[in-house]
Amino acid sequence: MALRFIGTSSDNGDCPTLYEVEGTDDILIQGDRVTHPNHLAELRDVKESETFVTVPRDLLVRFAPRSAPRDMVPFAEVTPLFHEFNHTAWRLETRRGYASDRGTPKWERWQRGEDISAEDNEWRANVREQTKHGKRFERVRLVDHPITEGQRFLLDSGLGNVAAGEDIRNLSRAKAELFGLPNWDFWLFDARVLVRFVFDEQDTTLGVIVSENPAEVLAACQARDAAWHHAVPTVEFQKRVRSTM
Repeated sequence: MALRFIGTSSDNGDCPTLYEVEGTDDILIQGDRVTHPNHLAELRDVKESETFVTVPRDLLVRFAPRSAPRDMVPFAEVTPLFHEFNHTAWRLETRRGYASDRGTPKWERWQRGEDISAEDNEWRANVREQTKHGKRFERVRLVDHPITEGQRFLLDSGLGNVAAGEDIRNLSRAKAELFGLPNWDFWLFDARVLVRFVFDEQDTTLGVIVSENPAEVLAACQARDAAWHHAVPTVEFQKRVRSTM
């Protein structure tokens, strides 16, 4: 069973770290091994196969809060938030491509070499409308090296979103892993509502999980701040990519 990185409280890529064992409700904890003889002597019902580690309480509170599992809902149920938020809609994109892009006429036009940045659409119209009222659309996209086809598509398309008023920045996956950023997609509205995406193995959106849990929202805010600080604006990043192709 694969592990999914949840989060870390380390600034240098070392332990402690939490992982989710995919397909189960188990959490794998990476931390400093307990060696103090007095502590080991006080442990109860120790099995020969068990080992013990210590982690900060804050790590568990931030990334593994005790809460009842929430139901996944269709993405369509949260679309009103893109009109109703008060000040900031912030997105982290972590995948190497999205099925929702690959199955569109826009993707086909892009593969033919057409300029897709100037096309208008409903998303860009709403960005213009909301930013006119002082609201902000912001996004950080993780990018691999070498850049994937899906990421190149988003980079070219993103120029049109930027022109409409959305601030999109790009961050290398290597740096994101170094800074302990999550490897799952989410929208964060007004630093209050967290909308986490659920994908299948073909990059198709299955739905979203909505949370206002303070610990989960705080963790998303911390990820946002770290990503935003290190990410590069789209126009500058695209110049870098083109210079290496």
